[in-house]
Amino acid sequence: MGHTLKFDCNGVDWNEAAEVFVRAPLGMRIPGRLKKAFEASHTVCFAYHGETLIGLGRAISDGVYQAAIYDLCILPEYQGQGLGNGMMKAILDKLDVEHVILYSVPGKEAFYEKLGFSRMLTAMSCHRDPSKLIAGGYIES
Repeated sequence: MGHTLKFDCNGVDWNEAAEVFVRAPLGMRIPGRLKKAFEASHTVCFAYHGETLIGLGRAISDGVYQAAIYDLCILPEYQGQGLGNGMMKAILDKLDVEHVILYSVPGKEAFYEKLGFSRMLTAMSCHRDPSKLIAGGYIES
């Protein structure tokens, strides 16, 4: 049985989606907030193996100049099989913009570089509580 990609939020089990994040492991997500974030996004992508949700990702965009990809997350047992690559290409194909940015989990930058992403030299960020991002190696203190 192969993987299928779906590009809308209809029928998504948000508890199952939150569990994908926990198992990936990319941390805990509250199902209702996850639903709100995905439904407000420009592009969404859900990967299924049969009826089982095995991966998800999304992008926000102004539809012209800028987009940002967030929450690309795949169950560990499906990682390394080309699924993330396929999901990223599908999301990028739906974004008709000049610039796409994303956060990478520290140590996973090479995955995105293979897709044409480059490290930014001048990116800045502002966070309500930066402590977890500092501890995770995402930002400098």
